[in-house]
Amino acid sequence: MIKLMVGLGNPGPEYEDTRHNAGFWWIDGLARGLKVMLAPDKAYHGLVARVNHAPGASGPVWLLEPMTYMNLSGKSVAALARFFKIAPDEILAVHDELDLPPGEMKFKKGGGNGGHNGLRDMQAQLGSGDFWRLRLGIGHPGHKAEVAGYVLRKPPLAERQAVEDCIEKSYAAVELMLRGEMDKALARIHAKPPRPKPPKPQPPVDTPNP
Repeated sequence: MIKLMVGLGNPGPEYEDTRHNAGFWWIDGLARGLKVMLAPDKAYHGLVARVNHAPGASGPVWLLEPMTYMNLSGKSVAALARFFKIAPDEILAVHDELDLPPGEMKFKKGGGNGGHNGLRDMQAQLGSGDFWRLRLGIGHPGHKAEVAGYVLRKPPLAERQAVEDCIEKSYAAVELMLRGEMDKALARIHAKPPRPKPPKPQPPVDTPNP
């Protein structure tokens, strides 16, 4: 079950609406939904909220936004996880994903870092990559050399809305994650919207004989 939910991003107003901060968007929305406030905590190098009665949880749940800049995210995550004895497989990292288009998301446990500096530092600081990841698609600029500038720019409104729609949909799986029902959470996140039913054939209209 998940005990620590981490959104990855960069601190400061200049980064607030950039693609690389999709993980912060997720945590901000969840905090609003759970009616908790994130507050600075120097011990954990980030903005932190303790949720005592989250639906489905058997104990406190922590929300975290590292304020260390992306490439030092693990410093913040590891500090909180070690203090509260939270194992890597009880951590969810929510982050932007270049390999998915805006409007798509994937949920998985473990794996590499795909060149994502926040994930790379989490793996290094935790000594394990065995944490859960919610990957929010932001699309790819098409050329590797353009990635750094791309993730640090604001997406067009339509792309931002597509990411926000994914974020909203994913919240339906949070209670399942907190219960430890990870297979059900995965199925909920990856569920495709139902296809519209084809229209029923109309009965033939009787025409009078001439």
